[in-house]
Amino acid sequence: MSDTPIPTHWYNIAADLPVPPPPHLHPGTGEPVTPADLDALFASELIAQEAATEPYIAIPEPIREVYRTWRPAPLIRAREFEKALGTPARIYVKYEGVSPVGSHKTNTAVAQAYYNAQDGVTKITTETGAGQWGSALSFACAKFGIDLEVWQVRASYDSKPYRRFLMETYGGTVHPSPSPLTASGRKILDEFPDTPGSLGIAVSEAVEVAASEPATRYALGSVLNHVVLHQTVIGLEAVEQLRAAGEENADVVFGCAGGGSNLAGLAFPFIREVLHGRAKTRVMAVEPAACPSITKGEYRYDHGDVAGLTPLMKMHTLGQDFVPDPIHAGGLRYHGMAPLLSHTVELGYVTGQAVDQTDSFAAGVQFARAEGIVPAPESSHAIAACAEYAKNLTEPEVLVIGLSGHGMLDLPAYHSYLEGNLASTAE
Repeated sequence: MSDTPIPTHWYNIAADLPVPPPPHLHPGTGEPVTPADLDALFASELIAQEAATEPYIAIPEPIREVYRTWRPAPLIRAREFEKALGTPARIYVKYEGVSPVGSHKTNTAVAQAYYNAQDGVTKITTETGAGQWGSALSFACAKFGIDLEVWQVRASYDSKPYRRFLMETYGGTVHPSPSPLTASGRKILDEFPDTPGSLGIAVSEAVEVAASEPATRYALGSVLNHVVLHQTVIGLEAVEQLRAAGEENADVVFGCAGGGSNLAGLAFPFIREVLHGRAKTRVMAVEPAACPSITKGEYRYDHGDVAGLTPLMKMHTLGQDFVPDPIHAGGLRYHGMAPLLSHTVELGYVTGQAVDQTDSFAAGVQFARAEGIVPAPESSHAIAACAEYAKNLTEPEVLVIGLSGHGMLDLPAYHSYLEGNLASTAE
């Protein structure tokens, strides 16, 4: 593990940015949302964190106590991967696959379950793509005695049954999305009965149920400010671990980007160092070529769901009704990018890069054979981008990869790649 202590506070980058992030807008009035507008969906402390202006927010001890199960997560020097690439770079991997469910999602799941329990909430609804978020929230709800109902994107529900089994083992109830259980789900099924689904559709279903049940609240696994906030434990640890390893700063940070919470959680503490003049670190947001919201989307206000039930958020978006191809990196199949991360892209602190899924699997296999860790298909996008960059270096640089989770429940996808049955998503 590491001697680095578990952070006592989360880092809120909004307090340090030279230009304030644009506010979320009410979908009906177009005015900035107020706390009262969000009461039906989120726990009170999460609403406060969504609009927080202070740079650091204390992590309650009950949350840190659960974090101690796997935090601090290791920062690993990938020496064998360096050799395989023939690069002069020193590559470090921040590995979140040590969490109970094998991904970074537990960092915010535990916080959201705790704050809902503090408000007396007895049931939470949510969506999930690949199942990492649903698994994490199922784990967290079991910790705090809350019932959970999950709508899982149909493509992943069918192709990743083991994640559904994991959610059910922790006590969650899982439905394929779109489902006949909600008005928004029935509408989609009537129009597109064979749809593979999308996170935007699943969000609509979960929000619809939460809004209709007074004792139920909703939890989102990415995108929102409070989710990004909770994930900064990743980067806060990584900054200190890198220094403990004898490196002053990172030259480039690579992370996969779907909704944006994993990358933002890793990158924002590194960007903090840039904002305060202590580093010149560059950040690469690596997204799937099949769902390139940063590299090919528009930066504008859009809904986070298909039905338009969520607030309007200014973000990089492919459009709320965009349904991406059913790629194996299900956690990256989202039409929009976290508003705070999108804002840092616009300010020049983060750069987008799109990677084809066959290239990402090739890099994932190479990394697994070098380091012994099978990365999640999502994380393999960041590994692929880092590998391409590192191979072209002629001078040493310090590179950090966000390995957001392991791929042990994604082995059928790796099998498809190794058998030559995985389709390219390149245009």
